[in-house]
Amino acid sequence: MDWDNIAPMIVAITLILTVGGVMVLRPIANRLGDLVEVLRQNRSDPALAQSLSHLAEVLESANSRLEALEERQEFTESLLRGGSPGAEARRLAGGSTGDSTASGTDSDR
Repeated sequence: MDWDNIAPMIVAITLILTVGGVMVLRPIANRLGDLVEVLRQNRSDPALAQSLSHLAEVLESANSRLEALEERQEFTESLLRGGSPGAEARRLAGGSTGDSTASGTDSDR
């Protein structure tokens, strides 16, 4: 190939790639700049910081209440498992220690 033909092709390809890159990357760079600006404004906003600290307090409160509920549930389950497997269930069902089939409904009789 002759350099007289290759040089214009290289210049044309470089020009096309440069224009295409600018057309594609410029909107992305603009959006990224807008995002950085919004993030900068949010960091300096005291109302947002106060709102986030309030949200953190609410989440901590909910977490502590959930942990207390878990402890109570584990305690109750350990009490229920402590006796014989059916004794606690019978006690909770009505306090009768007799046979559970003896108290049938009218349709069973």
